[in-house]
Amino acid sequence: MNVVIVDDTHINLVLMSRLIGKLDGVQTVTFQAAQPALDWCNSHPWDLLIIDYMMPDMDGLELIARLQGDPRERPPVLMVTASMDVEVRHRALENGASDFLIKPIDKVEFLARTRNMLQLRRATASLQHRARWLADEVAKATAELRDREQETIMLLARASEYRDPETGAHILRMAHYSRLIAEELGLPPQEQEDIFNAAPMHDVGKVGTPDQILLKPGRLTDEEMAVMRQHAQIGYDILKSSQAPMLQLAATIALTHHERYDGTGYPNGVQGDAIALAGRIVAVADVFDALTSRRPYKRAWTMDAARQYLLDNSGSHFDPRCVAALLARWDDVHAIRARYEDPGHAAEPAAGGA
Repeated sequence: MNVVIVDDTHINLVLMSRLIGKLDGVQTVTFQAAQPALDWCNSHPWDLLIIDYMMPDMDGLELIARLQGDPRERPPVLMVTASMDVEVRHRALENGASDFLIKPIDKVEFLARTRNMLQLRRATASLQHRARWLADEVAKATAELRDREQETIMLLARASEYRDPETGAHILRMAHYSRLIAEELGLPPQEQEDIFNAAPMHDVGKVGTPDQILLKPGRLTDEEMAVMRQHAQIGYDILKSSQAPMLQLAATIALTHHERYDGTGYPNGVQGDAIALAGRIVAVADVFDALTSRRPYKRAWTMDAARQYLLDNSGSHFDPRCVAALLARWDDVHAIRARYEDPGHAAEPAAGGA
């Protein structure tokens, strides 16, 4: 353990160093001036600082005050002083001193106090090491859980792909668009990542949609559309019982991504900011990519046509802030589209509505 001793009197440095030399596993670093001692302490690890109060260039109080780090987390500081002034002691304690010794130094008391303070330092360091280890283990366990959640999400999303004419590239694009919107809205990085990971589950409820409706190449009848719309509630019902936060977010997205900002959406007709933000984000990302993707029942819209559709429906179908966020990153949108392009799905001019 490193004990730093600072005293402008050489004989005092020699005396205290020899006394501390009697302790096992301890080495001393001595300074006759405060500034080099301060510089050393702020750039090297140390376990106990023994400092004289009265020094010519910088007194002990100022040195303690200029030590880096939180005083509550620093190693102990033992101040040696000939002053009995209570105010000096109070100021020293406020600056981070742990204990005091009154000159002239009593050898027995000096050894006892330094030994006790070093034992305290060892115990504190051991607890800090244990706390860091536990934090690392918790982080590892949390990461493993998140990996399992993401694996579950991707497996369920892949299962729904087998029955849905939408491609896996659509899942990737709309997830990336969703994260782009979340980032532009200023959401914390972890929330951005959560939305990115949960977005692929938005249509998992389509596993409960009959094939003759899900795969129908033409327009759906009103009755068929009513059945198709049940997929939002079905997806929510599949996911809602999970205790995993990621799957709970996926359940919320599944339920709300077909709600409309003006309250005319489904399944519950929720309006405005009452719709979960993740659902409002995914609504924009999902519709935009659906418009620009070819389906058995429609041609792909151009990027500019889909962009205009978002603008025309901002405030009615879509949250205006989410639309503005996506369009503010237009270059990134094009990059995502190019990176995850469906083979042979070139965009054609839009003909009519969505």
